[in-house]
Order: sequence, then C-alpha cells, then structure tokens
Amino acid sequence: MTSPTASPTPSRRRWLQLSASLGLAWASLQAHTAWAQKMESGQLQTLAQMIEPITQGAKVVQQDVTITAPILADNGSLVPLGVQVQSPMTAQDYVTHLYLLSQRNPVTRMAVFHMGPWNGRAEINTRVRLAGTQAVVALARLSSGEFRYGMMDIIVTESACVDAS
Repeated sequence: MTSPTASPTPSRRRWLQLSASLGLAWASLQAHTAWAQKMESGQLQTLAQMIEPITQGAKVVQQDVTITAPILADNGSLVPLGVQVQSPMTAQDYVTHLYLLSQRNPVTRMAVFHMGPWNGRAEINTRVRLAGTQAVVALARLSSGEFRYGMMDIIVTESACVDAS
C-alpha cells in the first residue's frame, strides 16, 4: 500500500515547477554567457573601445601590421584574412600575441594567436565571420609590452553572425 503523500509519478504542479526552474536556469546561463563573451551586438565600436580592454593603457602604435583580405566579401561567413607583423622574432624581440578584432560582430575578439620566437615569422592566415561591413583590426602585442596594430575596412554583401554566434 502506498502513502497518499508519496506519489510514484510527479504531479502536474511539480512538473510545472521543474519546467519553470529549468527555464530560469537557461535564461540565466544565456545572460551570463553573453556577459562573459562581452557581446556588443548591434553596436558599432570605436577603435579605442575595441583595443582598450586588451592594451589597458599600454603604448599603442599604428605600424608594422599588415592585413590582407578582400575589400569586398560576398559572404560574411567565410572571409579569408591574413595578417603579417614586421618583427625579427628573436629571443629578445618577438610578437607574443596577435588579436583579431571586429568592429561590429557580437563578440569583438574574433581570435587570439599565441606566438613566440619559435614561430620564425609573425604571420597568420585564417577565415573569419563578419556581421556586415566593418573595420577589422589586427593588434599585435610585442615582448616589450608595446602594442602595434593595423586596420582594414571590409565591405560585406551578405552578413554572417546574424544569430549572435
């Protein structure tokens, strides 16, 4: 004989409570994910807004960083992008990090490449997603603590990142 308080299957009220709890947990997770990735969807950022969280007041110079990409990209989902930084890449003078930053994407920091003298050359080639026409910035951190950057405007005819991914 079963007790009237101990039901083998959850009641309708308990299912509703569980569903509501799961919904709140999911919404909270999505909000925290967006905050953690610093999504700035729908907002065109200035150069200072893009680089300040990384440079934190360090010296920044626009030199020695070359971006190679098409000026007009038919599809924002796969835009080929190459970056070259003029650096001797010796044990005393080398690029430590190379950041690819987006002015319009939901997540500003598209990629971070860790480098060192073992690379031989400070050069990368990749493909990125772009959420519309925007400026793309390549920011190089040097072993001296200085930052150098290059910037390029890319016109995108069919935008990617529409779903904030």
